[in-house]
Order: sequence, then C-alpha cells, then structure tokens
Amino acid sequence: MAMLEVKAVRGRQGLWLHLLSTSVYICTLQDPNIGLLKVEYANIESCSLSIAERRLLGLPPLFLIYFICSNSSKIMAEKMSFTVADAVDYKGFPADKSRTGGWVPAALSLGIEICERLSTMGIAVNLVTYLGGTMHLPSATSANVVTDFIGTSFLLCLLGGFLADSYLGRYRTIAIFAMIQTIGTCMLAVSARLPELRPPPCQANEVTQCKQANNFQMGILYLSLYLIALGTGGLKSSVSGFGTDQFDAKDEKEKAQMAYFFNRFFFVISIGTLLAVTVLVYIQDEVGRSWGYGICSASMFVAILIFLSGTERYRYKKCVGSPVVHICQVFAAAIGKKNVKVPSDIALLHEDLPEALQSHHTDQFRFLDKASVVTEDDYGDDGSFTVNPWKLCPVTRVEEVKKMIRLLPIWATTIMFWTTYAQMVTFSVEQATTMERTIGHFQIPAGSLTVFFVGAILITLAVYDRLVMPLWKKWKGKPGFTNLQRIAIGLFLSAMGMAAAAVAEVKRLSVAKQSSETTTLPITVFLLIPQFFLVGSGEAFIYTGQLDFFITQSPKGMKTMSTGLFLTTLALGFFLSSLLVYIVKNVTGSSGKQGWVGENINEGRLDCFYGLLAALSIINFALFLVCAAWCRVKTVKRDPEVEIIDKESTIEEKC
Repeated sequence: MAMLEVKAVRGRQGLWLHLLSTSVYICTLQDPNIGLLKVEYANIESCSLSIAERRLLGLPPLFLIYFICSNSSKIMAEKMSFTVADAVDYKGFPADKSRTGGWVPAALSLGIEICERLSTMGIAVNLVTYLGGTMHLPSATSANVVTDFIGTSFLLCLLGGFLADSYLGRYRTIAIFAMIQTIGTCMLAVSARLPELRPPPCQANEVTQCKQANNFQMGILYLSLYLIALGTGGLKSSVSGFGTDQFDAKDEKEKAQMAYFFNRFFFVISIGTLLAVTVLVYIQDEVGRSWGYGICSASMFVAILIFLSGTERYRYKKCVGSPVVHICQVFAAAIGKKNVKVPSDIALLHEDLPEALQSHHTDQFRFLDKASVVTEDDYGDDGSFTVNPWKLCPVTRVEEVKKMIRLLPIWATTIMFWTTYAQMVTFSVEQATTMERTIGHFQIPAGSLTVFFVGAILITLAVYDRLVMPLWKKWKGKPGFTNLQRIAIGLFLSAMGMAAAAVAEVKRLSVAKQSSETTTLPITVFLLIPQFFLVGSGEAFIYTGQLDFFITQSPKGMKTMSTGLFLTTLALGFFLSSLLVYIVKNVTGSSGKQGWVGENINEGRLDCFYGLLAALSIINFALFLVCAAWCRVKTVKRDPEVEIIDKESTIEEKC
C-alpha cells in the first residue's frame, strides 16, 4: 500500500488523477482550514474527485489538488476544467468555465438590453408628437418633457450602479428594474387607451387653440414615464458590466472574445433602436398608441423571461461594498489629516491588502495620500494599532479614488455631445412633421425619420468592425482607435451635424415664409438626412469609446458605478438641452413675440439655435483635446485586474 500526501491550495477545480499502478491507495488530505480527510480507492487505474465528491467530503470546489507520492510513483494530473478566480455560479460555488460564461450568457444579457432600447426609444422618439398631437402641449414644452424624461432615465443610472455594486449585485438589479420598466410601459399603454386619461381630440391648426391635458391626466402620464425612467436607469447601469462579467480577463481566449464585445454590444442594441423607430413608430401612428406601448410592455416581459432562463449559465461577481462610502472615507481621512506631511518614502504609507491586489501608487492628487499616513492617533491607548476606515485608508483605496477623479475631465467634456443628440429626438422630429414625407402613396411617420440616425450607427459600426479595425491592426499593430480617439471623432462629427442642421433649417424656413400651407411644406424631409447621419455616426464612436473608457479605467469594485457615471453624461446632456431651450426662449422672445424656439417652429429661428449648438460643440471639442492631452501625460501603471479586454485594444492614454 502506498501513501500519498495531498496538498490543497486555492486554484482550479475538476482534476482527473491518472494512477499508473493498480495498488490500493489511501489518499490523505490535510489542510489547516478543513482538517484531516481520507479517501480510499481500491484496485483502480484512474480515479477522479468530482465536484459532487468534493462536496460530500467537505472540500470546496475551489481547491486544486497536488499529489506528492511517498513511494516515488508517478502521477499525471490533467486539467479538465477551470474556475474563474473572482466569479461564482448561481449556487455560490466558483464558476466553472466549461459551464458558465462566454458568448451565450452574454447574448442573453444583451437580449434584455435590446428590448429595453426597443421600449425606451420606441416611446422617446415619438413622444414629442404624442404630447403635441394628443395631450396638446406647446412645442417647446413637449421638447422639454421628452429631454427631461430621457435625462432622468440616464441620471438614475447612478442609483442603479450604486445598488448593484453595494447591495443587490448586477443580476438582481437587472431583474428588479426590468420589472419596474415593464410596469411603467403597461401603465403608459393604459393611459393612451382610456379616453378619460387624455384631453378630447382637436382639429385646430394651432395647438394653443386646443384644450390641454389637465393635472390628473398629466400626473398619470408622468407617473408612467418616470417608472420607465427608473427601470431604464437601474437596467442600463448593470447590463454592460454584467455582459463583461461573462468573460475572464485572465484567459487569453476569452480576452480575445472580449475585444469585440463593446462594438457588438452597441451594434446589437442599435437593432432594437432600429425596430423602435420603424416598426414601433409606424404602429403607434397608424394602428394606435396603446398598441405600440403595449408591444413595449410585452417585449420587456418576454425579455425578462429570457434573461432569467440563463440563471444557471451566468457568472456572478460578489458585491464589494458601497463605492460611495469608500470615496467618502478617503476624503474624510485626508481632510482630517490636512496638516500631516506625506512621507517621501511611499512604503511608509498604510497598506493592508495582499501584494497581488494592491494598486500602483501615483503622484497625482498628493493631498489624498494624507489619508494613508499613519499617525499616533491610529494607535490605541494601550499602544495597539487600530484601523478606523474614516481616519486611515490603505493606499489601494486612495488610488481607486484617484482613478475616479481622473475620469471627470473626460466625463465633463462629453456631456455636450448628448445635448446635440437630444435635438434628434425633439426639434428634428418636429421639423419632419412640417415637411413632405410621402413616397408614392406611403407617408413616412415623422418619428421614423430617425431610421437614418440608427442606420448611420449600424453602418459606422459595421465598417469600423470589419474594415477599420483589421487595417489599423496591420498598420499600427492595434485593433482600431483608442477609446479617447473614438470619443474625439464622435464630438467632431456632432459639431458638424449641428452645422448641417442649421443649414437645412435655413432652407426649410425660407420655404415656410413663401408657402401658404399651414401643415405640410413643399420641401422634402430628406433634407434632414445629413444631420441625422453625422450625429448618428458620432454616437457610434462616442458611445463605444465612453463605455470602453469608463469601464477599463475605473477601479475593479466601482465598475458599475463608473458605467452609471458615463450614462449620466447622457442625462446631463438632455438636461442641458432643456436649460438651453429655456434660456434661449426667454432671452430671444419678448413682449409676446416668439423667440428662436417656441410654440410654432415655422415662426421661430431654429437655425440660430442649431448654430449656437454648433459653436458650443466646437468649443467643447477643443476643451476635450486639452483634457485628453492631460490624460496622456499622466501615465500610470495598469493593474492586472483593471484590464478587461485584449491588451492590444486597450488605450495608450492612461488617465
């Protein structure tokens, strides 16, 4: 009988043992955490410790068994499957790569995002016509209701990110908020169906001559819209992060799959937008609003069922505590030690994490390093060292806060893009309602004109994915532009889009002044295509660039919150649009005279408003270039856990 000493260490699971002898073996496993266990195998040539057997023996599946043969017998261990170090399966056991993660679970998570985009965009792009035509609200008021609704949707992404990182996890956050959005769309469908929840129809040419919706009717409408906004906020902040959770950053094969995830993520959800602005908008205009909104609700319900069906296939990341609290602790500790001098030797700073989990120290924002300086106050009366996280923080936590601060300049300079984007679903749609939209006997719904916007996104992403990335890799050795370069391209294209919109509006207004028509002007709606195409192409670059930047540059435990921070640029962009409309309306309009924007765009100067946005976009683009240059100068070492894609596709400019 041969004795085998068995050493258990944390690592991979599912190991087959090929024994080259038919003797009776007694396998002895001893570990200080689990005590002494024995497993007997008699007269066999090979044996395995399956997951089920390990559980019966009290062995966590996370252990990898190494055998040291006392009689020099040879044992070969063949790895059959591996676990992901920082992920678990739905039962809480380490995630087995062969059974969890990969493209299939990632696709299931994308499915719910497609339906969310179908639902949200199907409502948003045509909401301005519903508010004006059914609820009888003035033009500027309708535009602001839409931008406030969309802005709130993205602002609530911060709440969703906070809950996902701190308490619920991404999976539960997606499921809960998707249900909330489904309830909201169902309520909106009911409000559009019941005559009591909308004002009586009106055939007057001027909306000001019609009876507006009363407070109760608007209250039900707002309740429905902001339930949808709440659901969207919680959902969007977690879906992209949950999708990336399905790939292991430390596995070269899965890294290669991850390299294309962001582009394909945005490409796929753009399909949902395309269906929203074509099929769904047509149903709303030609069949009925209640049918269109009902389809939104039904699609979300089906998406939830599909998402839940992948529960056993997903990889889950555990919550690491509230990132907001961690940030507050660092600032509180630094302020409390504002008079303390930071030692020149960074080795003297407090650090309590294992070396493998530590972040590289940087010299930026040296004031925050005070939070890691050990002082006499950190010792108790008996001389024992005690750590109060509000008075003393490890270097790694301080560096995580620094990383979040480094995101802010790029965050601030991308807000303006989404202000220009807001015009595509508000004033541009209103422009389309006044123009000739017929092809033969078919009339294009005004809201469906955004199909050119979505088409530009899909074409741009396809060309970039299949043509630019391979060519760029051959030329530069990297698959495509860096994320900051993509953001820059998006900002420039949006500025050009607003300039094109101003030129198109000059032409439309000249026709409006010469025409006696009060409803449809004798000018083709296809005049608006350049502004939709330029801003749409810009979104393809800036959305993928921002998503990549904010996920790869954020601390490991703050990725969902960082995604929420990115999505707040959309929210603030829409709110800025509402603010600009309010300011321009009041500054340019006086003594009962309509200004640049107002109740009737044919009597306003929307071209001047677009020109203002073009000028602001150019100024913002210049500021972005300055911030990007600052990011390139302040280079820091990348931590292994921060890398989530292929090393060739990550950015050179490290903030």
